[in-house]
Amino acid sequence: MTGLDRLSYRSRWLHVAPERKFLLWLLLMGLAFTLPPLGQGAELALIAALTCWLLRMGLWQWCRWMSLPFGFLLVGVLTILFSVSRQPHGLLVSVQIGQYWLGIDHASLTTANNTFWRSLAALASTFWLVLNLPFPQLIILLKRGRVPRLLTEQILLTWRFIFILLDEAFAIHRAQTLRFGYGSLSQGYRSLSMLVGLLFSRVLLRYQQMNSALDIKLYQGDFHL
Repeated sequence: MTGLDRLSYRSRWLHVAPERKFLLWLLLMGLAFTLPPLGQGAELALIAALTCWLLRMGLWQWCRWMSLPFGFLLVGVLTILFSVSRQPHGLLVSVQIGQYWLGIDHASLTTANNTFWRSLAALASTFWLVLNLPFPQLIILLKRGRVPRLLTEQILLTWRFIFILLDEAFAIHRAQTLRFGYGSLSQGYRSLSMLVGLLFSRVLLRYQQMNSALDIKLYQGDFHL
């Protein structure tokens, strides 16, 4: 089980109906897209407090989890914040680069500020749903939402093979580490290339084993969901 799974199974709302969690997520997303930046900041603080209480985790741990998407968000906001112009007039802060000026104007500053708080509140809302919705409840939610059965089965198999992939990768990496496969930079690159090649063959082997197990159980093309 990944860290997200472990956290979702110790949530105080573990046995709450997934439909209620989904409706609350829709409400939080609606607020994230309609409130002003100050309201979005308040919503962010509320979601952080609620998440930490439900999952029995500290604020620092929540910030560490949120730092994963925060890096992508920061890059996107920076591209909105800075603009290139031939004239420095109208730029609040500018730096000349050749014949052009790189700087920040009032419009880009306002847009970047709105985008930052809106995206951060939406990310925190989605993160709250992921951390409080175990995968079996997600399957139940998809079934009750009349999602096509084929798509639900594909999601289930993809989720299953993520664990197979991680399990095999950790086993190979552990074996290489015990043999000092990452003692130097050149050895690390060589070990990493061997890990990728061996991982592909090991996953194919696990896939064949799963097919054999399904044939033994008289698999007819449908999973019991």
